Amino acid sequence: MDPRFFAQGLVVGFSIAAPVGPIGVLCIRRSLAGGMALGLATGLGAATADAAYGCVAAFGLTAISSFLVQEQAWLALLGGLFLCYLGVKTFLSQPAADSTQPTNHGLLSAYFSTVLLTLTNPSTVLSFIAVFAGLGLGANASYPAAATLVFGVFTGSALWWLILSGGIGLLRSRVNSTWMRAVNRLSGIMLLAFGLYALSRV
Repeated sequence: MDPRFFAQGLVVGFSIAAPVGPIGVLCIRRSLAGGMALGLATGLGAATADAAYGCVAAFGLTAISSFLVQEQAWLALLGGLFLCYLGVKTFLSQPAADSTQPTNHGLLSAYFSTVLLTLTNPSTVLSFIAVFAGLGLGANASYPAAATLVFGVFTGSALWWLILSGGIGLLRSRVNSTWMRAVNRLSGIMLLAFGLYALSRV
């Protein structure tokens, strides 16, 4: 493993994951509602999708990237509708009556729903292609170097979600049902706004 490629992938993955968007809002809300484990499962879903798009960029899979760009409108439509659904569901949800830890089913559901949601944003792969090209990476890198790069992307993205879910999870004990209800309302409105914005661009 070339530490240089891993370090560059780490920085790229962290930088792309860090800006607050719909996944960040979802991670924060789930961390408050279900604890750090649920928030981290959400973040790891996003990190997995980031790594998948990183693979497309790093290994020069032009056929896949072309297909994603060609079908961008349909993917954006699905993503926008899903965000709207999550927004309404979150807005109407009531604070949990207890603080039990989420089950394995709940963690898997959070993980896979976030993978699918993140994959509906094919512009991410264009971001990776642009960044990798700017760093002189991607098409000219060997397969081991590309794999190391993608592993760094996943690690960097996962690191951000670990920091975010962990930090928010520490505040969970201080959030009562009244505050949690307000968080649900605010998160729902923000997710719905992101969804409507995505639909407006289709």
